[in-house]
Amino acid sequence: MSYANDMASTRTATRSDTGLASELRLAVMRLRRRLAYERHPDNPLGLGAMAVLGALLRRGDLTVGELAAHERVQPPSMTRTVGGLVEGGYAERRANPDDGRQVVVSITDAGRELVLADRARRDGWLARQLTGLSREERDLLRRAAPLLQRLAQSD
Repeated sequence: MSYANDMASTRTATRSDTGLASELRLAVMRLRRRLAYERHPDNPLGLGAMAVLGALLRRGDLTVGELAAHERVQPPSMTRTVGGLVEGGYAERRANPDDGRQVVVSITDAGRELVLADRARRDGWLARQLTGLSREERDLLRRAAPLLQRLAQSD
């Protein structure tokens, strides 16, 4: 194989990967928007605050710094978000049992109920949409879901 053929193959792969990246970006953004639209109508919180409650539900008590790192925001921004959650009764702050200088944030029963109701509504909508796909298409999405999660968590 000549150098010219290698360059053509590289350009084709790059164009193909770029095209895939563009298609995935658009599809994921549209799905995210649709899922946001399907939020529970009684939910008073924004998507950022719900993401924080979701992290607390999945991971347990976290410091503001850990929440900020998890959500990829600056600590002052997370402090404001946590303040709103505490004020609304969805989260609570308390002294870190391992280091009294730090504060940990935990989800309250009201926060847990809100997250679970919101998830149930959106999961229900998505499950209904999946029934319109073939078995092969659903199997393909089952295999793709961990890959999408890995992409979302990469730096």
